[in-house]
Amino acid sequence: MGKKKDLVDKIIAWEHGELSDKDTVRFFAELVKSGQAWSLQGTYGRTAMSLIKQGYITKSGKINKKKLSELM
Repeated sequence: MGKKKDLVDKIIAWEHGELSDKDTVRFFAELVKSGQAWSLQGTYGRTAMSLIKQGYITKSGKINKKKLSELM
């Protein structure tokens, strides 16, 4: 139950604009790794694809640390 609550807390924080850019990349990397980015509502998949296309994360959910370090 703990992981599910953590996920819900992160979803709520992201939807309320409470995550930093770096935390957003980390959150979406988790969603891509688990496959959940593709099963949640469409905005999650579109945001994940945007981060992949911009080079922040890979299609497997690995974070590009060099790109991440460029964020404030």
